[in-house]
Amino acid sequence: MMIKSLTGKEITSIQRVILSARRNIKSSSNVNIIKKCEDDNDPYYRELKRMYAQSTVTTTCRGIDVLKNAHINKGLAFTLYERQYLGIHGLLPPAFMNIDQQVFRIMSEIRGHKTPMLKYECLMALLDRNEKLFYNILCNNIKELLPIVYTPTVGEACLNFGKYYKIPRGVYITINDNSISKINQILNNWPEKDIQAIVVTDGERILGLGDLGAYGMGIPVGKRILYTALAGIQPHQCLPVLIDVGTNNETLLKDPLYIGLRKKRIGGEEYDKLLDNFIKCCVKKYGHEVLIQFEDFGNQNAYRLLDKYKNKYTVFNDDIQGTASVVLSGLLAASRITGKRMSDQKYFFFGAGGAATGIAEMLVSQMVHEGTPLHIACDKIFMFDIGGLITKDRIPTIDRRLIHFAKNLPSSKDLYESIASVEPNVLIGAGTVKGAFTPNIIKKMADINDRPIIFALSNPLTKCECTNEDAIKLTNGKVIFGSGSPFDPVYFGGKYIKTSQANNAYIFPGIALAATLFKIKHISDVHFLLAAREVANCVSQKRLDNGVIYPSMEDVREISVQIALKLAETCYKDNTARLYPEPEDKELYIRSNIYSFDYTDIIYRTYDWPKEDTVQGFKTPSLVKQVSLFDE
Repeated sequence: MMIKSLTGKEITSIQRVILSARRNIKSSSNVNIIKKCEDDNDPYYRELKRMYAQSTVTTTCRGIDVLKNAHINKGLAFTLYERQYLGIHGLLPPAFMNIDQQVFRIMSEIRGHKTPMLKYECLMALLDRNEKLFYNILCNNIKELLPIVYTPTVGEACLNFGKYYKIPRGVYITINDNSISKINQILNNWPEKDIQAIVVTDGERILGLGDLGAYGMGIPVGKRILYTALAGIQPHQCLPVLIDVGTNNETLLKDPLYIGLRKKRIGGEEYDKLLDNFIKCCVKKYGHEVLIQFEDFGNQNAYRLLDKYKNKYTVFNDDIQGTASVVLSGLLAASRITGKRMSDQKYFFFGAGGAATGIAEMLVSQMVHEGTPLHIACDKIFMFDIGGLITKDRIPTIDRRLIHFAKNLPSSKDLYESIASVEPNVLIGAGTVKGAFTPNIIKKMADINDRPIIFALSNPLTKCECTNEDAIKLTNGKVIFGSGSPFDPVYFGGKYIKTSQANNAYIFPGIALAATLFKIKHISDVHFLLAAREVANCVSQKRLDNGVIYPSMEDVREISVQIALKLAETCYKDNTARLYPEPEDKELYIRSNIYSFDYTDIIYRTYDWPKEDTVQGFKTPSLVKQVSLFDE
């Protein structure tokens, strides 16, 4: 986007001012910028205002329908004029609040609830009635509320989804709807038409909780929220989808509150046909560039579906690629603490499913990028699954992706024995076995390394391999620790020690932002490598000095912008970005398209014309009276 009326130097200055204002929105200097933007006599700031002014969101709704529409409802923030114009005067109490007062009111309510689930219910109810206020509260309190709207609380919400279900927040497509015409009819029933991003699950492997069937809808709904909160993707452009092919969870099949198909999970050709019809229908309806994110599919389908579609459509799997990317970013940051190159370390994985395999493969890609030969990079990876250490003699029975990591070592089913034999520098848990990292194992890691690196990634906390408290105390404070779910700081050595959450939210929002804005043709592992490096580069030295290997969650929205910018530059170089013409200033383009959680006008603005143009331009001549022959 370029302003022809200004010089290049003035344009650069405008960009610098607005970027600074965005990053420091609460500073007094930026209040002055806002005031100057309102001065239409200053051409400099008038142009700035024109570039960044929020467009009016108009509506044809009137009366009670306005208050039922979460996209436009402002609650008590409606002005008197808006209330009268929209026909809602008298339907609201005679009080007028600004958004800051509303935030205070809602946050007081949230903090008054004693359990995370009550807070979750309160926030979801707010989302259903006032979208702008919901995102304003979430974005300005992200560290406090992210664990409420997503992991770990979303796991409990999924387990009790039938109990808490209120209104539809996504679409359900079942095995009984297995044709393009039927699926298209379902998608037509969704009120939003400008869909740019779809998050889809079949509910087979929800977090570390297993097969939850239709109860898995809580995950796509949560991801949709994070798309907007952490990347600024417009909420109406995101669609959560649950593919219901049944469930093998007997508890749910017998649960009177279960709201999904009451049948055993269907697979095979019929399952593949349903997924194929779904994707084809989405592409036909929303365009070939629509983003589809696979979420919490079972291990037997996750990699298979990703491999099948990744070179045909714009798809990615957050459990495989997103998890791998965020773990890699943590390890890159940790290497700044230990002073060791990635290829100078050995990595031991407890668990060899989709997540662990994805992390291992991305680690190999990073080591190869640093100049390490492929076979040497693979030699640095050790995998341990339910059958024990993955060794050469197990090659006939293991997944083909694990063959590169099979070692010419004696087989062992004892985790401690295997770790003691390998002597790894990094221990990564993705096996969903609570307490798998026993005190002896943690102490052994401290014996092997001056700064042992331990990642306990399994979600929720009931599946975590160890706690941060155990890791810190059993290593005498030497550990560099990352977890899948958040932990409170631990008091040790006379101070509180914070640990890091390896949260995919550092990665996937930025990936999705780039894909939706720049219409990326395919999303590859290279993009996730770039995202991992960008996140690692954002970790300050102060945080590293305290053993923290991820940036503050409050910075994620800005990090997403930087990831999107990096991917955009790369994709235009390799001709995989389909947005044309190519924006001359990509960062400016990104920032001007992200969602604003401030209220906007919903009434058409009036403006004046020159007075002489509002009246007829000629004097009305006298009409000649016509005479009839029949007149007397």
